[in-house]
Amino acid sequence: MKIIDGKLIAEQIKTEIAEEVKKMIDAEINPPHLAAILVGEDPASQTYVASKERSCKEVGFTSSIYRYPENISENDLLNVVDFLNNDDEIDGFIVQLPLPNHISVDKVIERINPKKDIDGFHPVNAGRMLAGLPSYLPATPYGIMQMIERSNIETEGKHCVVLGRSNIVGTPISILMSRNKKFANATVTICHSKTKNLKEITLQADILIAAIGKPNFVTSDMVKEGAVVIDVGIHRVPSADTKSGFKLTGDVDFNNVSKKASYITPVPGGVGLMTIVALLKNTLKAAKKEIYQ
Repeated sequence: MKIIDGKLIAEQIKTEIAEEVKKMIDAEINPPHLAAILVGEDPASQTYVASKERSCKEVGFTSSIYRYPENISENDLLNVVDFLNNDDEIDGFIVQLPLPNHISVDKVIERINPKKDIDGFHPVNAGRMLAGLPSYLPATPYGIMQMIERSNIETEGKHCVVLGRSNIVGTPISILMSRNKKFANATVTICHSKTKNLKEITLQADILIAAIGKPNFVTSDMVKEGAVVIDVGIHRVPSADTKSGFKLTGDVDFNNVSKKASYITPVPGGVGLMTIVALLKNTLKAAKKEIYQ
């Protein structure tokens, strides 16, 4: 069993990005500028945005955070999106999810200029990805694909089972894994809450990508010997073994599944770190106008 070290791969990519940024600065081009809109006080969102800010500094990006209270109106938030759309100094931005219930996530995402949509959630970018055209890929699937490629994992002709069908992870990763490209070319099955005989299907998986949103959902009896297991989940669960009384765990029962897997991602230290560097890669592309002229 080999651990797919998200921290190590993320650091490699950050080094590559930092070198690109240095070349831009040497050529008297402004470094990429990534902005984030943060609504409310959700602790997970606060942590995630702070991590993005730190990563930006590490690679030489400019970063800005726009913080707003939980009770901001939908219209006021849309005005903030319009402001960032029209700010030529900002190359790309994200709206940190989740948003309060009184704000339509779809409305907000659709308001973002696709050229600045470094999360890859706008319908234009989703459509371009589906058509195989250049686009900003959703950060988590993009990060997963980088992990697979940089770990030199064989995917061609393999059966990839994806647990979860969200527009953020499950659906886009299924499309990317089935693409006619190196480190893709897999036969993909998507499973979800209505799937019957789930264990039967997961036991067929050469590559199992768990994005189901339930802690320790994938147990060892659901995984075949030698499978590659990629855990997208991250959950804060009670633990008597830690000082805080909590620990982070994924969608996969790591301790037992790791005994059967050929490769496996840990939580923490896996996919989460790759999501952030994927955002950095998208922002660099936006700054260099590699997707949209």
